Amino acid sequence: MKRFQSISRKRDLVAALAFVLLLSGCDIRMGVLNPKGPVAQTQYDLIIWSIIFMLIIVVVVFVLFTVILIKYRERPDNMDYEPPEMHGNKLLEVIWTGIPIIIVIALSIPTVQAIFELEEPPKTSAEEQQKPLVIHATSADWKWIFSYPEQGIETVNYVNIPEDRPVEFRLTSTSSITALWIPELGGQKYAMAGMETRLYLLADNPGTYMGRNANFNGEGFAKMEFEVESQTDKDFKDWVAEVQDTAPKLTKTTYSKILEQSHVGRMTYSNTHLDWVDHAAQKTYYKDKGEHDPHKSHMDH
Repeated sequence: MKRFQSISRKRDLVAALAFVLLLSGCDIRMGVLNPKGPVAQTQYDLIIWSIIFMLIIVVVVFVLFTVILIKYRERPDNMDYEPPEMHGNKLLEVIWTGIPIIIVIALSIPTVQAIFELEEPPKTSAEEQQKPLVIHATSADWKWIFSYPEQGIETVNYVNIPEDRPVEFRLTSTSSITALWIPELGGQKYAMAGMETRLYLLADNPGTYMGRNANFNGEGFAKMEFEVESQTDKDFKDWVAEVQDTAPKLTKTTYSKILEQSHVGRMTYSNTHLDWVDHAAQKTYYKDKGEHDPHKSHMDH
């Protein structure tokens, strides 16, 4: 018996040490808990509020449980006690019905407020609110394609944005359902073929952040990542000018190869695929010919 207890203690000690080592290896800047923009900050505040509120409920329940357990436990002086018959108590029924309602309301109000707030371009710290930068984010197996229609450029697996300016991501997909997620800038939103969803984000300061697909879409899902670089307004304009002057043109043949199931590196082009296809409006696209199937699209509509 003593030997068994000794083995059990050693096992618990090893488990505790392994847990400590695991925590020490984690990046303390865990995405959603390290907000770098107003959208992420709003979601962070909502998460913390929900956690604190639920912890208060847990503490109150355990305190009441302990008090009742001690106060009403069986003792030698109440062995013959018989509780009176009760068919109901309106006050108690109102209390235990009203408390869950209050809890739901307390969690729902800030949640609904945040949902509506995040459907609008975030406010900036600048004196004059800037117009959002529009970027079309198109997912393909297993890469992300970012098109800048106003600048006439396109990137693959990386996206540059100006700091302190709202960004309007217009999301769609060439095939399976995906979800664009940049944890430090804001929550995820789904991208689906034949339709468009919009996600507003903003980075407060220059920096580099990792984005990824948050919805499983096959064997290449785990590596479907991209890099986000927030730049000063000057650096962003210089980068756009450099791409416009030096990057190659994207052709239909090259674009069709990009759409094939594969992992690719970073790519940059001085035009966009929006010149000949918009996957948000067209569900089908012949990858081999680089053509849209009008008959299939008509049938889809």
